[in-house]
Formats: sequence, C-alpha cells, structure tokens
Amino acid sequence: MHDDDHDTPARPDPWQALRRLTPARIALGRAGTSLPTAAQLDFQYAHAQARDAVHVPLDADAVGKALEAKGFEVLPLHSAAADRHTYLQRPDLGRRLDDASAARLDEWAAEHPEGYDLALVVADGLSSLAIERHGQVMVERISELARAEGWRLAPVSLVRQSRVALGDDVGQRLKARMVVVLIGERPGLSSPDSLGLYFTYAPRVGLTDAARNCISNVRLEGMSYAMASHTLLYLMRQAWQRQLSGVNLKDEAQVPTLEGEPRVGNFLLDGQ
Repeated sequence: MHDDDHDTPARPDPWQALRRLTPARIALGRAGTSLPTAAQLDFQYAHAQARDAVHVPLDADAVGKALEAKGFEVLPLHSAAADRHTYLQRPDLGRRLDDASAARLDEWAAEHPEGYDLALVVADGLSSLAIERHGQVMVERISELARAEGWRLAPVSLVRQSRVALGDDVGQRLKARMVVVLIGERPGLSSPDSLGLYFTYAPRVGLTDAARNCISNVRLEGMSYAMASHTLLYLMRQAWQRQLSGVNLKDEAQVPTLEGEPRVGNFLLDGQ
C-alpha cells in the first residue's frame, strides 16, 4: 500500500471523462465500498428537487399574469381534483374539469360559436417547475407559428391539477379543431423541469393515448424550444391535411443540421 492511499480515500473512477458526455450518474468514484460524499449529497439534492417539482403548487396567478402581459387572453380553470393530494391519488379526477370550469368554458363557447383551429392548454401536471420555466416561452412560440399558418387561436386555458386527457375536454367544449397540452412531466433525478407537449386532432372526451402525439423532455438540457416547435408544427400541418393524429401520424419532420442540410428526424429509421 502506498502512503498516499491514506490521503485519497475517495478515488475517482478512471472512466470519469465519460461524465462529460452524459448527465447520467456514471463514473462517480468510490470511498471504500460506498459512494463519495459529494456524489451522495448530489443524489439527495436531485431527489429533493424531483419531489418538490411534484408537490410544490403551481403559481397559476403569476403564470397567468405573465401570459396576459404578452397579450394572451387566459382562462383560469381547475380539474375535478380539488387539491394536490386528491390529484395524486385520483388520476381520473385530473382528466376532467370541475363543474365551475366546465360551465365557464361552455359559456365562452356559446359566445364564440365559430370555434377555433387551435386551443392551447397549459397544465401543471407532475412538475409545476416545468410550467414556470418553459410554459410561457412555448406558448409564445406555438402561437406565433399558428398565426403564421392563419389558424384561429382560442384563449390559453390555464388548468391546475390537470392530467393530459383534460385537454380533450377543453378542446371539445371550445369547438377546437386541434389542441396542444403543455404539461409538466413526471420528474427524473436529472430532469425536474421537463415539459411535455401533447397534440390531438379533433379532441373529444374519451380518446386514449393512441390518439395523441407526444413531444417530450422540452427543457434547456433536453429538446430545445426550437426543435420542439419545429416538430410540433410538422405534426399540426400533417394533421390538418390528413385529419388525424396519434399512432397513425408519424414524426418524419425534416430536421435542419449544423451544415444546413435537412435530415429525417426519426432515429429509428436513420440506422436502416
């Protein structure tokens, strides 16, 4: 045994250079048979962030005011899950509106019988942090793309204690041809603020996940705002033409590369 072994009880793993290539917890080193203290504390911190993302309530008032400041009309709504505890225990209640919210949308739809081409639903889901960090930016980007297509936009529905399927209820009541739900995804230990985009053509209550397209992990360290917007626009254009969404609508968007040459953005096909 070398003398300097006593000075370095926590030895770095020789593969530690791989850590620059991935956010995954690899090559953490060791202290005897255990993790080094720094790695263990980092794990506990990440776990606390994930728990907070689920349990900390969305500041819906602040999100709504920020959207209104950007010129959006906002409809504050609530699911049938009265509180966070109920929401986590009863997913079914998070998939439909409470009576007051349903009545508000029905009243709005009666005053705007012409309906809409696209409805945006901003929902807290399982990460309020995702909405607070990325919701406004994505609403702005999606709205800008929709206006460029000439699509009529519904007011932004801001829903607390919501699951993905609640967007179908909103879209149906507003007579929207398409709906996009921006929702906080279930947090991981390295992604407490992941935003998901769920797109449905001809939304109506009772649809399953097979009728929806999902764009996942929208955040600064994951899928960029630009890439998510690009993919969503492709899906919406295809849905508009083909009048469908979900498993029958594949993501074959042409993705610009750094060299300026487009490529097919389906990684399952790239290796064939």
